[in-house]
Amino acid sequence: MRAYDRLLLAFVPPLGYWAVRLLAATLRLRVVDQQHARPLWERGAPAIYAVWHGRILMLPAIFGRTHAVHVMVSRSRDGEVVARFSRHFGFRTVRGSTTRGGPVALRRLARLLRQGHEVAMVPDGPLGPRGVVQPGVIALARLTGAPIVPLAFSAHPAWRLGTWDELLIPTPFARGVVAFGSPFSVPADANRSRQEALGKELEAALAQLTWRADGLVRER
Repeated sequence: MRAYDRLLLAFVPPLGYWAVRLLAATLRLRVVDQQHARPLWERGAPAIYAVWHGRILMLPAIFGRTHAVHVMVSRSRDGEVVARFSRHFGFRTVRGSTTRGGPVALRRLARLLRQGHEVAMVPDGPLGPRGVVQPGVIALARLTGAPIVPLAFSAHPAWRLGTWDELLIPTPFARGVVAFGSPFSVPADANRSRQEALGKELEAALAQLTWRADGLVRER
């Protein structure tokens, strides 16, 4: 490993952790529609949380200490940075992506769900296209029977980076909203065309939920 990579991995995750944690502490946060997920929490049931890649930054700081969520993180160098950052918040990581180690990671996530754990996935990650659901999340729900719970985050005012996912970063003391959507399941006997149709349903649900969060956060 190059010296630059060692420095990157040594300093960026803890600095990012403290920056996001401090920023989260300033947010005027509102969580809406938790009733969609509360029955799962009360039963200790497994769940797959789905959120767009561009809206994930603050969620470890908001939920990391109350939910021992497992997340899939790519095996790249950037993925290692994200994995170390996420673990600071109490999230647990499974390494793999659609391009490297995906099937192995999905099998691990499936095993964790069958054991009753919670999993979070970014269905348009790790490289996009933005707002397009990749098949992994639907396949995972079909294999395990765990429900997919759409999740959205928004903040205002906020910055949007010029990255493919338009990563949203709240400004200090911004208003923030976390919104939960209605869970839905993927039948075990769903064929490829049915899975593709359910992927489109998830796209629409996440788009609508994110649009709703964007609207709520601008209300005074």
